[in-house]
Amino acid sequence: MGNDYPTQYQKSIEQPEIFWAEAASQIDWFEPYERVLDDRQPPFYRWFTGGVMNTCHNAVDRHVAAGRGDQVAIIYDSPVTQQQNTLTYQQLLHHVSRLAGAMDQLGVEAGDRVIIYLPMIPEAIIAMLACARIGAVHSVVFGGFAAKELAARIDDAQPKLILAASCGIEVNKVIAYKPLLDEALRQSQHQPERCLILQRPECQANLDAPRDVDWASIMRHAPQVACVPVQATDPLYILYTSGTTGQPKGVVRDNGGHAVAMQWSMQHIYDIQPGEVFWAASDVGWVVGHSYICYAPLINGSTTVVYEGKPVGTPDAGAFWRVIAEHRVKALFTAPTAFRAIRKEDPDGHLIQQHNLSHFKALFLAGERCDPDTLSWAQEQLKVPVIDHWWQTETGWAIAANCLGIEALPVKPGSPTKAVPGYAVKVVDALGHEVPHNTMGHIVIELPLPPGTLPTLWQDDDRFKASYLSTFPGHYLTGDAGYQDEDGYLFIMSRIDDVINVAGHRMSTGAMEEVLAAHPAVAECAVMGVNCPLKGEVPLGLVVTKDGVQTSPAQLSGELIQRVREKIGPVAAFKNVALVQRLPKTRSGKILRGTIRAMANGEDFTAPATIDDPTILDEISAVLSVLGYPAD
Repeated sequence: MGNDYPTQYQKSIEQPEIFWAEAASQIDWFEPYERVLDDRQPPFYRWFTGGVMNTCHNAVDRHVAAGRGDQVAIIYDSPVTQQQNTLTYQQLLHHVSRLAGAMDQLGVEAGDRVIIYLPMIPEAIIAMLACARIGAVHSVVFGGFAAKELAARIDDAQPKLILAASCGIEVNKVIAYKPLLDEALRQSQHQPERCLILQRPECQANLDAPRDVDWASIMRHAPQVACVPVQATDPLYILYTSGTTGQPKGVVRDNGGHAVAMQWSMQHIYDIQPGEVFWAASDVGWVVGHSYICYAPLINGSTTVVYEGKPVGTPDAGAFWRVIAEHRVKALFTAPTAFRAIRKEDPDGHLIQQHNLSHFKALFLAGERCDPDTLSWAQEQLKVPVIDHWWQTETGWAIAANCLGIEALPVKPGSPTKAVPGYAVKVVDALGHEVPHNTMGHIVIELPLPPGTLPTLWQDDDRFKASYLSTFPGHYLTGDAGYQDEDGYLFIMSRIDDVINVAGHRMSTGAMEEVLAAHPAVAECAVMGVNCPLKGEVPLGLVVTKDGVQTSPAQLSGELIQRVREKIGPVAAFKNVALVQRLPKTRSGKILRGTIRAMANGEDFTAPATIDDPTILDEISAVLSVLGYPAD
């Protein structure tokens, strides 16, 4: 069969066992698997049952054994501490095997859980790999996460050990982690046996013996240990989804299917070969950090960048271009919100022109829908393919993308292109019937999901089925709404709950945001539906302007309202729009539309633990008040 996209996609759907067996040949197995796809207990499908392997071996040891130990594995770039250094694969093996030895001395065994509470430093990657090395199940919690949320994750995962740093650094502010950890342990019912604390020079933590152990001290005498063979279906990690309420929802990732998917995606989606530099500008606390800072680049034998900084403010909007130029990054993966922030401060791209980006080949965007205007600006400034792709914490890798390593397809702004091989994506109505092209509907994926996706939720099979599999039997509910055009291109317009009903008309808030974002004065925007006694729901728009915009707020608001009226129609009833200094976001860059909606509707809400800066909500509240929200 050919290597073009249609052939590869068709093979993955019609002959999944042959397709994924070929992919699995690219990783090392200690014992061969008995079944590629185990479909004996639907809807709980498993991949590579009976196979024995180790993820750390595939990410580190095998590259050293192949004679590539001197190649750089990790580039650490920290503008907040003014540090840069590198780790070769041989050095990485040394650090990982010794940290695994230290954890072994502390009583951690295969199957035990370990919580990792670290900032964007190499030790975070080392910790993840060390857990994988001995078969422990890691759960990374975003560094600096609130004590209450950390406590909930401790109680759910019940770790034997917690690995934490004394602090993290947000631009120029030191965030002490140890007091947050101590408070979380006071609140949690489960108590780990030990906490291993990495002291950073910016903040020294007080250690409470015998529970707390100094990282540097134990590492000085820790033995190096070998990889522990694990079943392909054994869990590698638990990642708790953001925005959960009540009992945390822990996405489980297995070892075998995950390693196969990471290896395959690195070369076929991102077109990254061993030895090339890949940079995912995210955080290890998010799924992007798990998949594309840690595991995929290293399993592929590439070089990964660990960046402790921001797109703007460390020190300016040229930070990304400096990192790309200095470290010869071939491809960057980041969130659209990062580019909106960069564009706001440097709309003409002057800072881009100060760096040599000749070796930079592609930009990948994900995390939020990329509006066509931001995509076009990035294309114009960077002169490389800008690839919007779509995936979720639950899937662990892209559902839809322009697979540059198979066949680069024409870009359609606003679309993440087509379904990635392995994903049988459909658009259906409320009854589960497929809808015609260009018709909005629920986006679902026919089971089985491909390797690397979640097999279940941590210790909660019933919730897994209820959350994702019960609405449309035989299909995974993505929770996103959109449509597919006549060429098979997907358009992800919004979450299902962001499709609003205006006087009986189903309207996409994503489509309205697309119109607003195209205005030359708009840096970023958010549209959400709010209650209306007459129409049921009406859209509310909040807009952040680019720096230096001279247009008056009243004039700009009028222009934006007219644009939506012209592009979408009067039926949208778009009449309320306000200018704000900034939008509330999670630390991963997702705009908190649901929180804004609740504020406008006068509903009770709790600021998500992942919010970047809670003070923004006070600013939004003041703006909503001027607009007359919450309405009587």
